[in-house]
Amino acid sequence: MTAFSLKLTAAVLMTLDHIGFYFPAAPVWFRWLGRGAYPLFLFCMVQGYSHTRSRKRYLLRLYFMSLFMTALGLFLDARFPSENGYGNHNIFLPLFLTGFLISTLELYQKDRKRGGLLLGAAALVQVLYGLLPFLLPFTRDFSGDTLTGVVPNLAVNEYGFAFIALGLALYFLRDRREALAAVYLVFCIYQFSAEALYGYAPVQWMMVLALPLILRYNGERGRGWKWFFYFYYPAHTCLLFLLARWAG
Repeated sequence: MTAFSLKLTAAVLMTLDHIGFYFPAAPVWFRWLGRGAYPLFLFCMVQGYSHTRSRKRYLLRLYFMSLFMTALGLFLDARFPSENGYGNHNIFLPLFLTGFLISTLELYQKDRKRGGLLLGAAALVQVLYGLLPFLLPFTRDFSGDTLTGVVPNLAVNEYGFAFIALGLALYFLRDRREALAAVYLVFCIYQFSAEALYGYAPVQWMMVLALPLILRYNGERGRGWKWFFYFYYPAHTCLLFLLARWAG
């Protein structure tokens, strides 16, 4: 499978997942299948990141999309208030953080001084996130999910640090399929155990269904359509949110 076909599959699974999110009457398996969407996007992101001509532009694009999704969520919740709200939809933030850490770790391997400075800068951003309510009192009215869309936090994002760590593994093991598959399976087992431990019905482990697709990746980019996926993400969540509000 090409990167394009994997992203297109991920977009379909993501749409099913968000239909299940906004419409409780939808079949429960919509959300089960949806667990495979982000791992596929994450895998495609790290593959693309390893080949992109400009990582700076790639990261800036992801960060600006994170800002856009944050602003979109604030606008929709203010303009169209509803019981459950728009929700925390910002896939771009954990992808940005994954790419940033990849570059930081690779720089540290080549130049410990410069890499250490970048790690220090990342640490300072985490501290700044915690200090924001004290430095800017008006930010106390915003949720952590909103603040992290502006000041990226490694722990507070849609998928948490565990999936950022998974992204690092997918990148550094991208040429070792057996090791990649083993780490991915262990991660799925961890997801099952973690959700069961805290009393949740284990669901996220179903992302294991994406592994056969990942292993079928042939290294080809396939069709472009880069901007389609950047546009589709906010467009479909916005549309589903408004339809659910109208129907409910």
